[in-house]
Amino acid sequence: MSQRKEWNNLLRVVVVLIGAGVSLLSIILAFYLKFMGDVPARNFAAFESSYLWIVLGFMVIHFLFGTYIFYNKTYLDLFYFTLLGQFFLSLFMMALTYAGSWLTFPRSVILLNLFTGTLLLYAYNAFAYFLYHHLSGQKRILIVGESDKALQAVVNFERMTNRRHQVTHVALSNYYQNVVAYSAEVDIVYLTGFIEEEERLKIYDYLMRHNKKLFLSPNFANLMMVNPNIMSFEDESLIEVSTFAIPFEQAILKRAFDILVSLGMLVILSPVMLVTAIAIKLDSPGTIFYRQERITKDQKVFKILKFRSMSQTAEALSGPVLASSNDQRITRVGRIIRAIRVDELPQLINVLKGEMSLVGPRPERPFFVNQFQAKNAYYNLRHHVRAGITGYAQVYGKYTTDFNSKLNFDLLYIKNYSLAFDFKLLFQTIKILFDKVSSRGVDEEETVASSWRDYQDKLTILMD
Repeated sequence: MSQRKEWNNLLRVVVVLIGAGVSLLSIILAFYLKFMGDVPARNFAAFESSYLWIVLGFMVIHFLFGTYIFYNKTYLDLFYFTLLGQFFLSLFMMALTYAGSWLTFPRSVILLNLFTGTLLLYAYNAFAYFLYHHLSGQKRILIVGESDKALQAVVNFERMTNRRHQVTHVALSNYYQNVVAYSAEVDIVYLTGFIEEEERLKIYDYLMRHNKKLFLSPNFANLMMVNPNIMSFEDESLIEVSTFAIPFEQAILKRAFDILVSLGMLVILSPVMLVTAIAIKLDSPGTIFYRQERITKDQKVFKILKFRSMSQTAEALSGPVLASSNDQRITRVGRIIRAIRVDELPQLINVLKGEMSLVGPRPERPFFVNQFQAKNAYYNLRHHVRAGITGYAQVYGKYTTDFNSKLNFDLLYIKNYSLAFDFKLLFQTIKILFDKVSSRGVDEEETVASSWRDYQDKLTILMD
């Protein structure tokens, strides 16, 4: 690990610990507001006895949400994560209250802290976020690669809302010579698309010797080398390439986790599901549930369950097409339950039956799977694990993200799998429930320039 990375990790720990301190201050403020400065000793003793547990809960919750990973966030993202973090911290404090009589937290203080804590903590988080971006500055990027992919990368970076990176140079030919000539003017070199191996290795060597940060566009060769195992036989070192599969022991833990959580959620959410079923029945003629063939692990076909959000004859009239935001086939109740994701809740039954997992690649229909397989020979690798209700692509991509990019997300998920990673993705899924951009239909893709030429006044295009 480089000295700079160690320093960044240490700094992040300090930022989180200060955040925990701000959270404790907000609880003290809530006590004083509740009791107008005259706090009963017995009540405050509960806080003094449990503040270390609160700090621990704060750190775990915000680790799962990734609140203090600032580089890919906006101020609005930061507010979402702060609010959600405070909500779950309040639940944790209530759990501590019921854990024993020695913890006599008034529930009114916990609820008041949801307000005071969100305000104080967001003020601190926004300040830390501002300092982070102000001190680290905007990173200049040299994009290297064949024209189509390189210039599409320009558009993708310009779409980013946090403006953490700026593409200043694009090398469309003579890649090595341009890297040598212009790498001093940029902070990051991003290799995208196909580059001959000999030239690519020369670029790697140059960048490593000059300690320059390197970004690589995901392709199968790069994805294969994620999380390798280092082995040695006598004096021989070997790299064992891990497969695109979840190890047996972890698969058992994942299945147990799926069963416990889905059972609990079905019990807790049963009133919501009952109200939804009644609303669907009253709103339009037809069945309550919608069943559709999808592909899961080992390319097995199963019937996915959803609350019906379209007219009963929608599929017969239109055939297999992706839903759009203004789709006339969607019913009145359907628009509501889609907006708040309630239509997905019956998939918890698919999870219990072993057809799906809580987290994994989203299942596609056989019609589209056949199309995707014809376009990408590695598409079937995503079927080495169970399909999921949510996934890496759903948290970090958009509805309009193309299937190749979603496949890269899915394969990275499999390679990096851990139960903690599943926890993190489940927590971060809560945020995208309120994010319209993540769920909009295919006709609602952001209004952006259709070509890199709209940004060419900001670029140095290197073609020779």
